[in-house]
Amino acid sequence: MKILQVSPYFPPHLGGVEYHVKDLADGLVNRGHQVSVASSCGDWKKDFIRIPSVDLLYTPLPLSRPVLEADVFHSHIPSPLFAFMLRKASPHVVTYHNDVVIPRKLNGYNPPRWLGASLEWLNKKLVQPVLDQADIIIATTRSYAETSPVLKNYLDKTRIVPNAVDTSIYPRSRPKDNYVLYVGRMLNYKGIESLIESMSEVQKNADLELILAGDGYDRSRLEKKAMHLGVNAKFTGRVKRNVLIDLLSRAEMLVLPSASRLEAFGIALLEAMACETPVLAFDSPGVNEVALHGGRLFSSTAELTETILELHENTPLRVALGRRGRRAVAEKYSWSKVLDAVESIYGEVT
Repeated sequence: MKILQVSPYFPPHLGGVEYHVKDLADGLVNRGHQVSVASSCGDWKKDFIRIPSVDLLYTPLPLSRPVLEADVFHSHIPSPLFAFMLRKASPHVVTYHNDVVIPRKLNGYNPPRWLGASLEWLNKKLVQPVLDQADIIIATTRSYAETSPVLKNYLDKTRIVPNAVDTSIYPRSRPKDNYVLYVGRMLNYKGIESLIESMSEVQKNADLELILAGDGYDRSRLEKKAMHLGVNAKFTGRVKRNVLIDLLSRAEMLVLPSASRLEAFGIALLEAMACETPVLAFDSPGVNEVALHGGRLFSSTAELTETILELHENTPLRVALGRRGRRAVAEKYSWSKVLDAVESIYGEVT
């Protein structure tokens, strides 16, 4: 089958959607399909089509539309302009990774609320015709789809296919070091401020370092906040894959503090769980489905503090949560199962 994967961004551009698309494309090639990838940036060892684009607030605007042919067109949104370009393609499968909610702070600035509301309205106007004409829509969790102001109108043609990781590259049962880990971009909506505030209380009662792996526009501001609060925190910046896996495997726990609907799944949760590292996540749709398989949920900074201390003081509980998380990844979030589901959807539309 000839399949075209269309993604606004592609690795080495950093992001969960980008690496999901790459791993999906690689997996489909390994199953004998002829796969092409079209994106505004990046590189791939196979058939890669770079579409000249202008970046507009995390949304690449394609400057041209090449002739694209496939048995199945598979678009990934948010950043809807590439999917909008293919809205009349057939058959068209669309993975809806998350809603678009403009953060109150963007690149360190506070945009006027009217501007954020206008951008959200414009995104909805672009996404709606894409979803109207799509043959099938993929969401990564049922709870996120049912609570999405956009997807709730398309549940009849929505299929649930989660994200996945390759468990073979994540080590099990490594001795844990005394640190709490955050992995992701350094952006305001990620909730990192609340994690830093929580750790300022945790460190009054426990010898636990905070390690934050990733980079982004808000990194310097977050470093200043940690210094102001006297938090023992290490900001690593962007790290190589092998270093990240080592950090994940040795952490006492991983925390995903984002409360925003921009965080719909949390691939970092799967990566930590694959290492038998327990996870803590804010109790929000989508993320909570994943985190409960191998950790705990929280809904406030105070509750996060209590939960970190509870796990730190209870090694048997951490071990049990870690093992449960690893089993869940193997049983529910393996690439084998996800590729089976995606191939079934392709068969449904062709």
